[in-house]
Amino acid sequence: MSDSGTTRRDLFKLGAAATAGLVATRLGALEPREAAGHKALAAAPTNPVTAGAMPTRNLGRTGHLVGLFSLGGQAAIEKPENEKVAVPLIERALDLGVNYLDTSARYGGDARWSEHYFGQVMKRRRKEAFLATKTHDRTADGSLRILETSLKLLQTDHVDLWQLHAMSTMKDVDDVCAKGGALEAFQKARDQKLVRFLGLSGHTDPDILAEAIRRFPFDCVLMAFNAADTWHLPFKKTLLPLAIEKEMGIIGMKIPARGRILEGVQPPPPDKQRGTAKHDRPGTLTMKEAMRYTLSHPVSTVIIGVDNVAQLEENVKIAREFLPLNQNQLEALEQKVKPVYGQASWYKRDAPANPAK
Repeated sequence: MSDSGTTRRDLFKLGAAATAGLVATRLGALEPREAAGHKALAAAPTNPVTAGAMPTRNLGRTGHLVGLFSLGGQAAIEKPENEKVAVPLIERALDLGVNYLDTSARYGGDARWSEHYFGQVMKRRRKEAFLATKTHDRTADGSLRILETSLKLLQTDHVDLWQLHAMSTMKDVDDVCAKGGALEAFQKARDQKLVRFLGLSGHTDPDILAEAIRRFPFDCVLMAFNAADTWHLPFKKTLLPLAIEKEMGIIGMKIPARGRILEGVQPPPPDKQRGTAKHDRPGTLTMKEAMRYTLSHPVSTVIIGVDNVAQLEENVKIAREFLPLNQNQLEALEQKVKPVYGQASWYKRDAPANPAK
């Protein structure tokens, strides 16, 4: 789909899937590990504020009900020596009902500041948050070493979701699936109850994630999905339906494309921008429009990094007041963002250098 936007067939398929499984209903009385034939871990995390704070949806077959807005571990939460800002942000998120926290061994550089900040809160409030982190190593041994450090930094004995970070090429897929590859570590960590669920993430090419999902029964997928998606390498076209078919938890990221999709937000100078699409124009959508677009599709939640408490509270408010967009409204937002879809797709493979005017 290059210039067609959201089609009626797309919306019918995705809307039907949402009705079938992503609305907030519990999957059963048993813990998901018991249902899958595994001994259950300790009780799943529960934030008592979430149900009254925002709508929730099933995180796929995990049995976890996740709030529509979840906190990403970048922005202020990955900056060096930023504990006085980052830790209160995490605390405030939990107070507001956020019950899913996402981080990575890569966030915050070699010092892994993001995991460090989350750990400062998790040592006291672990039971309130579904905690996700990632490994960027493609080998079993390397990934297990990364996980060992993650658990120390996060100050916990397990994470709820461990993900392959930034799966970007077919070589990544082959490497993690090979003998001695990261998937051996994933299964070992799950068997040893160091992790509850397994997932993968990516934002470069939807076909890469789709191939990995066909090879291994992941529980969740973290994928780039915003209003500009439809115009270049759309994750919505093939990956989203596949994830729904597999009953996976679907976490949306890059909702504001690090601000490049938002009106009034000036992108970095061209020489500081990544990718082939380098522009100096601001975006075209409000944060409310950006979040409503993604949440009107059958995703479980969206993760967004924030710089301050005001942004955090705005995002929670948008989630709390969320109403789904209809087909015409979705198409209107796709057209509205089309003039800047190139700069909003900077993270994708071969992002267009000359987006449509």
